[in-house]
Amino acid sequence: MSITVFTESERLRARAHAVIPGGCHTYAKGDDQYPVLSPSHIVRGLGCHVWDADGNSFIEYGNGNRAVTLGHAFPAIVEAVRAELVRGVNFSRPAAIEVEAAEKFLAFTGAGEMVKFSKDGSDATSGAVKLARAYTGRDLIAICGDHPFFSVDDWFIGSTAMHGGIPQAVRDLTVKFRYNDIESVKALLVKHPGQIAGFILEAERTEPPRNNFLHEIQAVAREDGALFILDEMITGMRWSNRGAQGLYDLDPDLSTWGKALANGFSVSALAGKRSIMRLGDLQQTDHKRVFLLSTTHGGETHGLAAAIATMQVYDTEPVVEHLHRVGERLRRGFQQAAAAHGLEKHVTISGRACNLLFGTLDPAGRPSQEYRTLFLQETIKRGVIMPSLVVSYAHTDVDIDRTVEAIDGAMGVYKRALEEGAGKYLIGRPSEPVYRTYNTAPLAPAKARV
Repeated sequence: MSITVFTESERLRARAHAVIPGGCHTYAKGDDQYPVLSPSHIVRGLGCHVWDADGNSFIEYGNGNRAVTLGHAFPAIVEAVRAELVRGVNFSRPAAIEVEAAEKFLAFTGAGEMVKFSKDGSDATSGAVKLARAYTGRDLIAICGDHPFFSVDDWFIGSTAMHGGIPQAVRDLTVKFRYNDIESVKALLVKHPGQIAGFILEAERTEPPRNNFLHEIQAVAREDGALFILDEMITGMRWSNRGAQGLYDLDPDLSTWGKALANGFSVSALAGKRSIMRLGDLQQTDHKRVFLLSTTHGGETHGLAAAIATMQVYDTEPVVEHLHRVGERLRRGFQQAAAAHGLEKHVTISGRACNLLFGTLDPAGRPSQEYRTLFLQETIKRGVIMPSLVVSYAHTDVDIDRTVEAIDGAMGVYKRALEEGAGKYLIGRPSEPVYRTYNTAPLAPAKARV
């Protein structure tokens, strides 16, 4: 099978860029992140399979930036949402399901004593930053510089190369430390004594914590009077039902959740200790009030119904175990394909089995967007969309084996490209990093087809 026709995709791409800045509403899904020879829009999904505007079908990885952990249109979630929709979506007073969802979340995750729901991860992390500043009376926020994304808001985006429109005064309030480097944490505290409100990081990405790093930073932060904030957007309900904090026995002051929480529906959560979260409630009188996560749509009933149903599936089915098992099968197949083509040093795979990432290196062994784009192009041609290799509960052994076949075919092309140049095989321009200060050139559709 070789998928090379994207006629309707090109029409939709042109329409999208005419009316939407960037062509879509999520930078990670943008055209600059994918080959020209790729589907521009998906029209439906079922399980781990999706169909594009031209009717091409694909096995999909990443699944909505890791949000659809159970699989597209998972029956129990669809039924829960359908049943709730007929009762109404949004009211002038809180919906009763908000209480049920909050109690279920806290019991299921063990993530503190209070929770506030919102619609996306950026709301939750920015709420955590605001609480940390209000609780400590400090302004600086320390972020892990090795982790790629925390929020669309100024406190984080101002620290990236894509900082247009963000004042320098705001950018100066964010400082960085390194993952698995407790000395870099201590150095920040020496440089900014009594000034850091909180340390925020993911528990793990491509490498596990070493030398008790997570417990060390938790202890060091608290000793200085700063908060320890754990971003569980990816690790939550993927590392374990209780996230990375449950797996590593951590006790964060605040933690943020989303993505897998409602199987693709828009629900995020900020959870934490009552002593901190209460700054946003109506009961306390000893602190200034914190305007915390007040959104018109934060209590939408169908999203919370999806979250409750998702947690119930996790309660009764081996979701996390499945993610790790099929992820390991995929890792082994990937490594075997790389070895068969002699590409172990050029196409790599890393991370926990439930959250695999791949790396693409050029002939000199340097990370390469051009070779990444070629690899994506060739797997797409073979019926697989894989910006990452993050599996879902819907991926079966058959899907994994078909994926490995596609990867093996793509590696054959990759091997030739290392010898003859990627430009001979890549159609159109390479993809680019999201965080860049300027666009190098306007995106344009390819004129040629295979």
